[in-house]
Amino acid sequence: MTEIVVDAKSTEGTVRQIQAIIGGTIEERWGEYTLTTDSALAKGNIRFITFDWGVSLLEYDITFLDDIRLIMDASQFNPIHFTYCLEGHCGHRFGNQPEDQIRTLEQFQSVIITSRDGGFNYGYFPANKKLEINVIQITRKQFLKKRLNNLDELNKKLYEVFLDADHERAFAYFGAYNLKLANKISALRKVRTKGMIRMMMIEGLVYEILSIHILQHDKSVKNKTPETSLLRSELKIIRGLAKKIANNVSQDYSLEMLALESGLSQAKLQEGFKLIYARTVTEYIRHSRLEVARDLIRSTDLNISQIVYTIGFSSRSYFSKIFKRKYGISPSEFQENALVTIES
Repeated sequence: MTEIVVDAKSTEGTVRQIQAIIGGTIEERWGEYTLTTDSALAKGNIRFITFDWGVSLLEYDITFLDDIRLIMDASQFNPIHFTYCLEGHCGHRFGNQPEDQIRTLEQFQSVIITSRDGGFNYGYFPANKKLEINVIQITRKQFLKKRLNNLDELNKKLYEVFLDADHERAFAYFGAYNLKLANKISALRKVRTKGMIRMMMIEGLVYEILSIHILQHDKSVKNKTPETSLLRSELKIIRGLAKKIANNVSQDYSLEMLALESGLSQAKLQEGFKLIYARTVTEYIRHSRLEVARDLIRSTDLNISQIVYTIGFSSRSYFSKIFKRKYGISPSEFQENALVTIES
């Protein structure tokens, strides 16, 4: 096992101390830093962005080639960690807990952790496992200065965590699986714009991800977390089906076909889609086709009839009806407005 000791005062300092052990180079563009490494200890990258409102984004997209124990001294830098494993898993314990009390941060699980002042967080990362981990870190004193933070709207437990600016108490919340977080974090990783617009889009998504973590904790405290009989492996299958549908909307899907392909019952598919996407399977297929149609109208020279065929519909009148119902404008009107915007 390789140990990495971190006693930095910031997210940037944390990544640079990790870099000192695993190697690699750090590049910066528009305030976005990426550590890229291909060494005997790790292959992949670690990205971090620090915003001016006491929040930083830290993302791992990496495979460690040895078991890693990350020892984080909370004396200098002790943010609230909102953590989510998009791929793989990792472990955590506080410094005052024995080794046999390591808790696992499972894939798709919402986790909130902060240590007390002068305490230690121990992070455990397994060898030869692809890890995609999203961490939003909140520095409380800086965050509390932001005038728009209506912390009194939080539930009592989380309210106390945010107001504990002197870090007198440790806190750990290991929540239920949350696939909405997976979708938002996937969107965050797929932002392809550049410069200022890219940073604004990333910042907006960080806000959304943070709000989903907080809302889940609030529902958990109030015992309103949706119950499901689905296993994590089944939720993963359903998410894979949704990706397939979104990436190939022209295929003729049916609930019976998707159930046969996935090995899940039709009832489980419906339950999973409603839980993750707040839509039935049929509604999700229709939604995905309309989203693709809107993008095609905006970005290609295809006419409406060609687009209808491309997304797997056979009736132009039906397509126009549901398009207008969803977006409040007909496809032809939307196309005209898109052309005017391009010409302008």
